[in-house]
Amino acid sequence: MAEVLVYVDHVDGAVRKPTLELLTLARRIGEPVAVALGSGAENTAAALAEHGAVKVLTHDAAEYADYLVVPKVDALQAAYEAVSPAAVLVPSSAEGKEIAARLAVRIGSGIITDATDLEAGDEGPVATQSAFAASFTTKSRVAKGTPVITVKPNSAAVEAAPAAGAVEALAVTFSDKATGTKVTARTPRESTGRPELTEAAIVVSGGRGVNGAENFSIIENLADSLGAAVGASRAAVDAGWYPHTNQVGQTGKSVSPQLYIASGISGAIQHRAGMQTSKTIVAINKDAEAPIFDLVDYGVVGDLFDVVPQLTEEIKSRKG
Repeated sequence: MAEVLVYVDHVDGAVRKPTLELLTLARRIGEPVAVALGSGAENTAAALAEHGAVKVLTHDAAEYADYLVVPKVDALQAAYEAVSPAAVLVPSSAEGKEIAARLAVRIGSGIITDATDLEAGDEGPVATQSAFAASFTTKSRVAKGTPVITVKPNSAAVEAAPAAGAVEALAVTFSDKATGTKVTARTPRESTGRPELTEAAIVVSGGRGVNGAENFSIIENLADSLGAAVGASRAAVDAGWYPHTNQVGQTGKSVSPQLYIASGISGAIQHRAGMQTSKTIVAINKDAEAPIFDLVDYGVVGDLFDVVPQLTEEIKSRKG
């Protein structure tokens, strides 16, 4: 069976969930070979092997931390040349998409971004995508070269499938461009204790109907009762009620959780484009004619200031 390269997203050896999802998808089309780079790369092997990696290629160098994405592209290209894979899978983060695009240019291959599913095809992997602001679902494949595919978080359930996970050192020679852009400073993001928005299984978002920054605590309380991430519509962000980093939509972040709860959000196409692939969608809005109700699995017509606190209390009581 052909090998499939999987780029590992990890933090000091702790493998992030989107990578485990990629391993599940990679097993559908071949044998996963993971590529782990940077500090703690060797410590990823156990988790990767548990989820199907037959081999783990590792390399650590100061360049991965001190410079932007080019050193990682150099390493992934080295892995590609060593393995000759049937496909290369990368998490669909901002950095992941840049790495994938640069690799595709270097190896002369086509690229598919933001895939939501992956299956084997007679002429190569077939990816499912959402198109035209999630109004359509398409299936596509790369027609030239080795497919380079980025996959959105929460596109596949994580499945354990123990494999060898043999660790091998990857030989990497950095290009002249690898040190062209240096990282001069870092500021740690303030932790809220909530899941990362794009990776969360549950997202609770608030919109114009929240009617002020001081009222977003209602949305946060519901999110905390569910162990969810907090999102916001563009209207709420533009009004200064919530940080832009939490914006869900075409000009914000794209999410695909198991459960998406929209409170006080009308459902404009700009917002729908960022959450329409959610598995189950619930909307709370006092306007029965709001466009969001055309999209949802469950809708509650009511004032969010009445409905959301009651829902929060009910969830807390059921959790004991």
